[in-house]
Amino acid sequence: MIFGVSAMARMRIKIIIFFLIFLIIWVSLSGCCLFPRKAKYTRRQRWMTVTAYDAGKKSCGWKRKYGCIGPPVYAYGPSKGKRKEVGITADGTKAKKGTIAADIKFYPFGTKMYVPGYGWGEVHDAGSAIKGPARIDVFFSNHTDAVEWGKKRLKVTILKPKR
Repeated sequence: MIFGVSAMARMRIKIIIFFLIFLIIWVSLSGCCLFPRKAKYTRRQRWMTVTAYDAGKKSCGWKRKYGCIGPPVYAYGPSKGKRKEVGITADGTKAKKGTIAADIKFYPFGTKMYVPGYGWGEVHDAGSAIKGPARIDVFFSNHTDAVEWGKKRLKVTILKPKR
């Protein structure tokens, strides 16, 4: 015994100090009721019509136009005649599972959404048929899965970025 404290008591003190340090770090990183973190998103739920799309011709409105040096791809519809990069979204990212197309007047790029049966996704695309606050398209990597999804009316959780 040194200074009147046994080895067992010193071990208990070390465990308590370790636990307190861990607790202080955890509270400072996660926030607590005394110092809440400001939310970066506003959360709400809304009933929406949810359809599906893929990177193919039928879903994205493009066709091949054969020329001298390979087959460039051109859009039809509102962007008729303009060259198009297949699989690239309206904000310039590559479409993948979790990509959502929405009306960007209501849901700006970066809005996160939870779609039951699909999972979490983020708005990176816009479509000519996607109009209004109650309509979105979810991306699938192949046409068969997109067709199987069909058209559904679901309660979607929306995390819209604060400005």
